[in-house]
Formats: sequence, structure tokens, C-alpha cells
Amino acid sequence: MLKDITIGQYIPGESFTHKLDPRTKIIIAILFIASLFIINKFVGYILVISFLGAIIANAKIPVKFIFKGLKPILFLIILTAALNIFMIKGTADTLVFELGFINIYLEGLRTAAFMALRLVFLITGTSLLTLTTSPIELTDGIERLLRPIGKEIAHELAMMMTIALRFIPTLTEETDKIMKAQKARGADFETGNIIEKAKSLIPLLVPLFISSFRRADELAMAMEARCYRGGAGRTRMKELQFGSVDIIAFGIFSVLFIGSFIIRFVL
Repeated sequence: MLKDITIGQYIPGESFTHKLDPRTKIIIAILFIASLFIINKFVGYILVISFLGAIIANAKIPVKFIFKGLKPILFLIILTAALNIFMIKGTADTLVFELGFINIYLEGLRTAAFMALRLVFLITGTSLLTLTTSPIELTDGIERLLRPIGKEIAHELAMMMTIALRFIPTLTEETDKIMKAQKARGADFETGNIIEKAKSLIPLLVPLFISSFRRADELAMAMEARCYRGGAGRTRMKELQFGSVDIIAFGIFSVLFIGSFIIRFVL
């Protein structure tokens, strides 16, 4: 399960999507999230599936890799769907199932499916940002977008956000190693009640925190050894520039964004 987390990982490539300016991809990702909450009909998801499918095909990201990234949130998707199914009420004409105090209506089933798909598209869309953008490019893009609030503050915030994303796969791998080592020593993380399961996590959390602090200290020493001083006087090997590919990308995405408004407010 831990190895299925794909957020923070990067797959190198030379595709159209990989060559986009990181600022373009960040802005599109933010607007994509907004469009998911604007769409309120299933027909709108046709545009979303087309958009995501085009990116996945262009970036040559294996579909199995995308589905693997959805496994960690499978419980959240099921829980969200179940809550909508049992909590949303309808009319007597739309009653689908009745057993005692349990009533399932067509409106609940529709909302459950709609919200489950929204979560799937949300995770898939945000994962594509990190899968097609290197950590350095992501840092530069976030820093340039946050520059209006101050150059030094923007650089520090961008660096912290990118390091956090970058270390998600590292900490996940470390957690998996510690868990396997503790299981080999007889630790049981699966049986017992909630309190017993929480206590069983102590042998896992303590070495994980120690390892995290050690990695943070090693990273700080490495940055210090390379004379890193933050944003002041910092130059880049590759300066960010908007090109024709970015204009094309914004044009393609505008179809989805404008379409989401039309589907909600016009149709």
C-alpha cells in the first residue's frame, strides 16, 4: 500500500507535457481543481476524462501507475460514497432500497458516484503535475508565481513546499522498510482494537521520526556545504520562459474550463 503513493514522484520524459513551463502546469492544475468543483453534471466529466487521457497518453505515463496511485485513497472514496448513499434522502418515487431504518434513494446513488469520480479525478490531476515536473522546475515555478508577496518569502515557501513533496516517496519507502523490520521482530500492526493498533504504531513512529530528523540534518549540511544562501543572488542554469507550447496548452485547457462553466450555468 505504501509503495502505491505516487504524489511527489517524477517520471522523466521529453513529451509536450514535460516541456511545458512549470508555471503553466501549476496554473492549469489549480484551474483544473476549480473546474472539478464547478462541474455539477456527469456530462462534464466527459471533458475531464478527455483532458486527463490526453495528458497521460502524451506524457507516456503507464495507466497501471495511475491506478496504483489511487489505491491509498480507496478507503476514502468508499467512505465518501457510503456517506452519500445513506445520508442523502429523496422522494418516495426515487426509493431504491429499504430495510428497516436504512433507505437508499436514487439521488444518494447519483451523488455518491459523482463525488467518488470527483475524488478520483482530483488525485489523478494533481499527481500528473509532479509526475511530469521535476522538483527543481516545480520549485522555480512556485517561486516565480509567489514573487508578488516578496522575493525572499516566495523562495523560502517554494523550497519548503518542494522539499515536502520530494520527500513523500522517500519517507514512504522508509516507513515500508521499518514496518517490514518490525514485523520480522514479531510486531503486529493488524490485529486488536483501535487502542491496541495505535499502541502498535509506536515501534514504527519512533524510528521514522528519528530517521526524518536525521535526513533533514543531512540535507541542511549538504545545502550548507554547497554555500546555499536562499534566494539572494541565486542564479539558475535554465531561466523560465513562456513559449508557444504554453500558449497551446492554455488554449487546450480553456476548452475544459469554459466547458465547465457552460455545463453548470447554461445547460
